[in-house]
Amino acid sequence: MIDFSLTDEQKQLQQLARDFARREIMPIASEYDRLEEVPWQIVEKAHELGLLNACIPEHAGGLGLGMFDECLIGEELAYGCMGIYTVLMASELGITPILVGGSEEQQRRFLAPMTLKPSLAAFALSEPNNGSDAAAMHTTAVLEGDEWVINGSKMWISNGGKAEVTVVFATTDRQGGHKASVAIVVEGMPAGMSANKIKHKMGQRASHTAELVFENVRVPAANVLGDLGDGFKIAMKTLDKTRVPVAAGSVGIARRALEESVKYSKEREAFGKPVASFQAIQFKMAEMLMGIETGRLMTWKAAWLVDQGLPHGVESSIAKAYASEMAFDEANEAIQIHGGYGYVGEYPVEKLLRDVKLNQIYEGTNEIQRVVIARSLLK
Repeated sequence: MIDFSLTDEQKQLQQLARDFARREIMPIASEYDRLEEVPWQIVEKAHELGLLNACIPEHAGGLGLGMFDECLIGEELAYGCMGIYTVLMASELGITPILVGGSEEQQRRFLAPMTLKPSLAAFALSEPNNGSDAAAMHTTAVLEGDEWVINGSKMWISNGGKAEVTVVFATTDRQGGHKASVAIVVEGMPAGMSANKIKHKMGQRASHTAELVFENVRVPAANVLGDLGDGFKIAMKTLDKTRVPVAAGSVGIARRALEESVKYSKEREAFGKPVASFQAIQFKMAEMLMGIETGRLMTWKAAWLVDQGLPHGVESSIAKAYASEMAFDEANEAIQIHGGYGYVGEYPVEKLLRDVKLNQIYEGTNEIQRVVIARSLLK
């Protein structure tokens, strides 16, 4: 039987995240968007409440929350600010390869310390000259004795240089394709590793994005996840999962766009009556609700499949592509409903549009999602 009701525990978790977003995130969102800085006090408070790195399994000292629970949290936090949510979501992204490809011993070694204090993780796959072509990596890893030596650079890395744990994907042979790929856990900022902050982003400015540079960075051989050649597979399995929280965040942004539009349309008058009374505005908002409900259902389905251990790659691609495009369209409609006021920072809707654009790009562009979906139809 299909059941769309939440358990009492899930309702409490949802309310906890909702209250946190409204009380802690929303009041400072515009300020940190302007500053282009991470609000570290939010990271600390999220850790205290169990909203940070909640996917760390119980055997490593974490809460072990499933994907569905993560999506409940994600929708609420993104409602407050997608940029701030990305700081926390990107940490879950950095943790996931360790859950996908790491041994239980590695999970305890790398993740247990992250439960003791506010800590972030990072996922380092994209490079300056290859993003979607993840198998064409130029960053190399050479085994010397009991250490891997990493050289190269990674681009667009959320939490890059700020993370306690960074999973770096590299190749042992640039001509070897995905069969030569490895996933290596780098702890902290060892000698030879540096980070260059990427500034003046269109949106999600409260999240830290960096280029990571590796110059003869030495990492213990025991930090490799899985076997030689597993790196690409671990990366793809990770993204299959973590596209779902991106979809959840997109639903949160769309919900915020609709609620701001409803509020404004009731207050703004034209021709002697609230603009909410005009059918053109009513139809816009009706379409917005249709999109939100549809996007949430697809996101929940993909999350449920993940938690059941069932194949979910296509569903996560559908959820991510649909929800992010729906949310972009709804943020755009919110600006239209607000008229000139929607175009300036006095109201939050222009920031929603700037922030959600990235959801169509990271975790695999929406064009790549369509490739995944089409291949499933044709194979």
